[in-house]
Amino acid sequence: MSLEQIKKIREVTGAGMVDVKKALDESAGDETKAIEILRKNGQAKALKKSDREAKEGVIGSYVHSNNKVSAMVKLYCETDFVARNEEFKELAKDIAMHISAMNPRFLSPENVSQEIISKEKEIWVEQLKNEGKSEEIMEKIMEGKEKKFKEEISLLTQSFVKNPDLTIEQLITEKIGKIGEKIQVGEFSRFEL
Repeated sequence: MSLEQIKKIREVTGAGMVDVKKALDESAGDETKAIEILRKNGQAKALKKSDREAKEGVIGSYVHSNNKVSAMVKLYCETDFVARNEEFKELAKDIAMHISAMNPRFLSPENVSQEIISKEKEIWVEQLKNEGKSEEIMEKIMEGKEKKFKEEISLLTQSFVKNPDLTIEQLITEKIGKIGEKIQVGEFSRFEL
């Protein structure tokens, strides 16, 4: 375990020095495993904080360089101390930028209306019939298509535009582990000329 390794992992995860050392010890010096351990610890912290109330926060905004696309998002936290934190403000801005780029229509897959799914299903059924798929196979394909469709149009399950290895939900979970407070997305809007 070198100081370079510790620095590198701290930059990637934002975890404290003691936590990074523990994770490196636990992973026998394997950086990838150490990062995974730190992420799991962050998820555990986030789960503990999930029942807390988030009433403070900021409105993050982003305007694309062409001045034709922008977005705003309400990002909540528990205290005004965290709301004034630069890292929290940067997270709000990153999420607004992501919304500008990826145009999510819903916050999470659970929010996607059945009406929208029904319309998509009609299209999928026609496509699959044209491909000559059997009724049995069509049903399984439809389940997969519905799950994927919901994830693609929902903010929390989209891959983060700046780091596709993380979903927006995972990005927020990591920040909860680092900042130590519940963080949640409220309303968001995207504007385009």
